[in-house]
Amino acid sequence: MLSQETRDIVKATVPVLEQHGTEITSVFYAHMFEEHPELLNIFNKTNQKLGRQQTALAQTVLAAAKHIDHLEAIIPNVNQIAHKHRALEIKPEHYPIVGENLIYAIRKVLGEAATPEIINAWTEAYGVIADVFIQMEKALYDEAEWQGFKPFKVVRIKEEATHIKSFTVQPADNVQLKPVTAGQYITVKVHPEGDPNDMLRHYSICHTDITKGIEFAVKRDVHGEVKGAVSNYLHDTLKEGDEILVSAPAGEFTVKATDRPLAFISGGVGMTPLMAMLHEQAAKGKDIKFIHSAYNCAEVPFKDEITAFHNQENVQFYFNYSESAGRLTKEKLEGILTGEEEIYMCGSVSFMEVMLKTLTAMGIAREQIHFEPFGPKMSITM
Repeated sequence: MLSQETRDIVKATVPVLEQHGTEITSVFYAHMFEEHPELLNIFNKTNQKLGRQQTALAQTVLAAAKHIDHLEAIIPNVNQIAHKHRALEIKPEHYPIVGENLIYAIRKVLGEAATPEIINAWTEAYGVIADVFIQMEKALYDEAEWQGFKPFKVVRIKEEATHIKSFTVQPADNVQLKPVTAGQYITVKVHPEGDPNDMLRHYSICHTDITKGIEFAVKRDVHGEVKGAVSNYLHDTLKEGDEILVSAPAGEFTVKATDRPLAFISGGVGMTPLMAMLHEQAAKGKDIKFIHSAYNCAEVPFKDEITAFHNQENVQFYFNYSESAGRLTKEKLEGILTGEEEIYMCGSVSFMEVMLKTLTAMGIAREQIHFEPFGPKMSITM
């Protein structure tokens, strides 16, 4: 338990974190990688270059400071991060390294304003927060189907849409896999030729039927100055018959039991986990509205599977093509949704932010909306 004095000091630093949070986390990452270059085998360098990881960490630290009196308020966010940590093989021994470098960054950025009282309070608070993560992650490690990264053979690669391929992989040791839950993801580890580090990425599982292997979809990242190193490697280099390393399925973005009808809203490759949910829930006879937003028809994945659902009365599809029809708006959603649905959404962070604001403006209760943004955890999860 944290002392009241410690909690008061941490809360008093909230304005400073709001002003300097990203600067602190930028210094943190730079110093940590200088001191511990082996950690570059874990962290996403693309997100580092684009500043996404720094922003996500700053928002997590800020949320912890704001809720230091009631840390249980951030447990849902901690749980999502814990799943990703388990998938990435983050271990208890990593937490002291993070803590040491976070305190270094606070001192460096705040200078004389980082009094001994502030440093001591944050050191104590970090220890408590780290212990929450460690305990949650221990439970996830205990539940995992296998430990570490296991070799899988690529048995099928399919072009799903413009810049999107699906990959089906089977355990190289031929051990039968346990069932997965719709909405979970796997994590792949690759080492592209010429790069000094391993690269790890999370990819959503397309189907709960894994009798022929685990299928996941990858969108080639071709936009901006920083290209997706792993997505381009998988698209350009990986072939059927090759092996990749995969960690056990993880994630808590799963459909909860409800009497409400369901609505799935996806943007781009965010359709992937929702397709798994669609198969799972349609088989149970649930009424489902599936709303998908893409630039045009060529960018819609899983067309064969979507076609197979056309004769099912309990499933309705709605497509919005921004190239010809503009963005998915409040008016369009009001013409589809009744407001009674339990809603599951997945897409880019920007897409999720817009959808959450739009659905809230429609009067849909926040507890009816569940989402998983692709990319580092950002402000919409705070």
